[in-house]
Amino acid sequence: MSNTILIIALLVVAVVIFAVIAARRGKATPQLGADDNLKLPKAQPSPPKRAKREKKPAAAKPKEEKPAAESPPSAPEPPEDDDEVPVSEGEEEQPSSAPPSDEADDGATAGPPPAPISRRKADVAGLRRGLKKVRQAGGFFGRLKELFAGKKEIDPSIVEEIEEILLTSDVGVKTTEALLEAIREGLDRNELDDTDMVWDALRERASALLDISGGGPLRNYGSPTVVLLVGVNGTGKTTTIGKLATRFATEDRQVLLVAGDTFRAAAVAQLKAWGKRVGCEVFAGKDGADPASVVFDAIEHGTETGADIILVDTAGRLHTKANLMDELKKVARTAGKALKGAPHETLLVVDGTTGQNAVQQAEMFSEAMDLSGIVLCKLDGTAKGGVVLAIATEQDLPVRYIGVGERPQDLRDFDAEEFVEAMLGQGDDAAEAA
Repeated sequence: MSNTILIIALLVVAVVIFAVIAARRGKATPQLGADDNLKLPKAQPSPPKRAKREKKPAAAKPKEEKPAAESPPSAPEPPEDDDEVPVSEGEEEQPSSAPPSDEADDGATAGPPPAPISRRKADVAGLRRGLKKVRQAGGFFGRLKELFAGKKEIDPSIVEEIEEILLTSDVGVKTTEALLEAIREGLDRNELDDTDMVWDALRERASALLDISGGGPLRNYGSPTVVLLVGVNGTGKTTTIGKLATRFATEDRQVLLVAGDTFRAAAVAQLKAWGKRVGCEVFAGKDGADPASVVFDAIEHGTETGADIILVDTAGRLHTKANLMDELKKVARTAGKALKGAPHETLLVVDGTTGQNAVQQAEMFSEAMDLSGIVLCKLDGTAKGGVVLAIATEQDLPVRYIGVGERPQDLRDFDAEEFVEAMLGQGDDAAEAA
């Protein structure tokens, strides 16, 4: 009997305990009626998403050592020529910074050409001083001036004498014929009665031959604008790069110099000397590294660091060596895979004192590369000067810059009218020099 009472008592206690627990739960979570609203705590705002990065080629995992600005680690192999550059998940394709293509959709209106990166004021007197050898007795202009001196009437035989002067001044056969055509026609129509008229006809025709679309200073294709400079050794490529860097740096533009000539330590040292003088970064690979890999890495580096202009030096190419020209083509293709549209400009640097050899170099490089223009250096060192006319006419290549001295400011924007006036104008050299 006592056991039964104990069991009943335990059951009662258990029922009471469960009732108390149920009551407490009821207060903590009240039942919601049909008209009650369920209020949830406000969600905390999520952190802003990072902006999507522009398309970049897949790069190898970085090494533990931090690369130095002037001597980065050996570059990863660039994509093979026929491989597509991969795009990581979530990344968008980078818009092209290249100029409008001729293969644009039918009916699309081509936009205006990019504006020059910088342009200097015309200075005929200063340019004429740089071309003083051309204008001295025995020079191109000096010999023409002597030919016309004292002549009141123009004899048709004068055309042959002009032809001889042009041919011996590196103007070339084709260009000489183009210049003399206007004079012959004028003489046949009795329109050239005196020497001043012949001078004017000669200058007008020379200006027309040199005024090729795309001449003058480099164009701005956005940041970074990649410029490849090519040419044989000794023409002045590295010096031209240094002078361009000096100009752009004084205009507060961020310039990156790329030592793409990995086979000559002296070339890298010279470029680094220019970088130190100008105050801009130099990207150089290890001695003997693959030039295409160095250029690929350099363009990536310039894009990441916000460079405005990337100037790429290349190894001197003998224009008669097919294998070396093929390697230069590879550098250009690799640049386009590092940055769509690159290189935006490819300039051939030639030595103006080499005459018809410079014309041959322009012909061979034009066949191998998509050149956007010519830089003619050392024109202050020749009395001929006709090579400018020959290259522009025979190769249909615009002249972008001319070098008439050692100073950075002696690398001048090319302007056809200014150049012809400085070379063939009848101004007083002595008065201008004073």
